[in-house]
Amino acid sequence: MPIREKHTAFEVHGDRICATIVAPQTLLPGILFVHGWGGSQARYLERAREIAELGCVCLTFDLTGHAGTATRFETVTRDNNLQDVLAAYDLLVSQPNVDPAQIAVVGSSYGGYLAALLTALRPVQWLALRVPALYVDSGWEIPKLQLRKEQDLDAYRQTIIAAEKNRALLACSQFAGDVLLVQSEADHLIPPAVISNYREASVHARSLTYRMMRGADHGLTEEPMRQAYTALLFNWLREMVFGAQKAAAAAPVAAARR
Repeated sequence: MPIREKHTAFEVHGDRICATIVAPQTLLPGILFVHGWGGSQARYLERAREIAELGCVCLTFDLTGHAGTATRFETVTRDNNLQDVLAAYDLLVSQPNVDPAQIAVVGSSYGGYLAALLTALRPVQWLALRVPALYVDSGWEIPKLQLRKEQDLDAYRQTIIAAEKNRALLACSQFAGDVLLVQSEADHLIPPAVISNYREASVHARSLTYRMMRGADHGLTEEPMRQAYTALLFNWLREMVFGAQKAAAAAPVAAARR
């Protein structure tokens, strides 16, 4: 069983006595899933159940304008949905068995865009982006449904954009954790330029893992592609989580040898 050690001290008769508390590692990594536009948490539930077997606490949720709040689909804004993500993150880290220093955020398409924005507002250790979308910074008061027309997104997404010119890319350029970036070869919504922009922006990431899913479309409509992505995500998160646990276990040993 993994353990954790905490150095402390107590006083006896005026003397300061050094001590070390050794206890089971009860805090678990937290994984936040953010679905894409027009989707729901249902797509992520099975994926979350598999990843929970790694010893993680997973949270899925429905963005405003979807599922139970579908009546707001035509009026919800990016700001509304970003507030959803912030609230979901805060709920996850508030769980007593979640380690706030080990949080992963997994987002697809619009959810990937929101996940990137989240990293500038909350501590995130691991960021997994599958076919992340990209939007012009202006027009936060405009309903999300209108953005494709209002912002001429088809043209915008074909452009090479400097990180400092886009809020999501800027957040990625300042992110110092580990990144997984997944592209679909047959994506009709997110062209290669968008993936390149996210890839180039992640200059300060501790590690960047890029994968192209051959033959996959944007929404992974074929079951084999969904299974392939789940396996890819599972293996990457397993590497990240177990690597962090190994480093944490080695730290007290290294400190004791000094």
